[in-house]
Amino acid sequence: MTGSARRYALISPCRNEARFIKTTLDSVISQSELPALWIIVDDGSTDETMDILTQYSAQYPWIKVVAKPDRGHRAVGPGVIEAFYVGLEALCLSEFDFICKLDVDLDLPPRYFEILMDRMQADPRLGSASGKPYYRSTTGAWVSEKCGDEMSVGMTKFYRTSCFQDIGGFVREVMWDGIDCHKARQRGWVVRSWDEPDLQFHHLRPMGASDNNILTGRARHGFGQYFMRSDPLYFSATAVFRMTRPPYLIGGLAMLYGYARAWWSGARQLDDPELCNFIRAYQRQALLGGKARTIAAIEERQEVHWAFKERLTVEK
Repeated sequence: MTGSARRYALISPCRNEARFIKTTLDSVISQSELPALWIIVDDGSTDETMDILTQYSAQYPWIKVVAKPDRGHRAVGPGVIEAFYVGLEALCLSEFDFICKLDVDLDLPPRYFEILMDRMQADPRLGSASGKPYYRSTTGAWVSEKCGDEMSVGMTKFYRTSCFQDIGGFVREVMWDGIDCHKARQRGWVVRSWDEPDLQFHHLRPMGASDNNILTGRARHGFGQYFMRSDPLYFSATAVFRMTRPPYLIGGLAMLYGYARAWWSGARQLDDPELCNFIRAYQRQALLGGKARTIAAIEERQEVHWAFKERLTVEK
């Protein structure tokens, strides 16, 4: 499975992305290995997004546009995943080796998908992978969004199809892009992201800033950590870390506020006790021994689950 023999599909939920979408379209069109199919789900745009998509889809037959009714507002978290699944229903997943949920406010390097597929083919246990996002600061410099090496990032969530199916896809709630990585590790898969020149991509809008403002995004992240049943001490440590990143101090405070508000209101939480226990055990150990050592230990321990599935696949 090399070159044109390997097939990947992109699914992109979008709403009112006229400002950024041409950059993303052009960066995908310039990829060294093109997707076999790119489904873009327009979630009720009221700007020029659909005009741009109509123009590009007429020129490139592998770009397909699916229109959803206007819900009246941008819906992050569960709304994005709802739109993703509309796109997923428009294709036959078994026809593709890889599947990617791709945001349309990105500028990707030209060998981005080629390199991810190369690495997944070299390591059959690698289930999900990505590069690293950078955003432009007020000074004009590109700044890392500081995403952990043990996670694939939500804006380019690239999956081996068999892994995506094994974890049951995405949870339809905020924190879906963290829960999926934990679920993959629980099932024995390996998840990675790399901070290398050929895999660094530009996030044209800072992470968490797509709905109202970045502080709303940080508060939403706090809710997501509560929904995922994160260990309170671990979450507090991550909030303190975020205080050292723009927007300084208030970003971390907004995360703490989102978590506390969800706890106070008795908001619903992830209904998967085994996975929640798995996540908390990882978080507590990471606080004591660091992420890298903890992830390595988990991957060694969970490999038996992946090996068992692979043996069943071969026997079939």
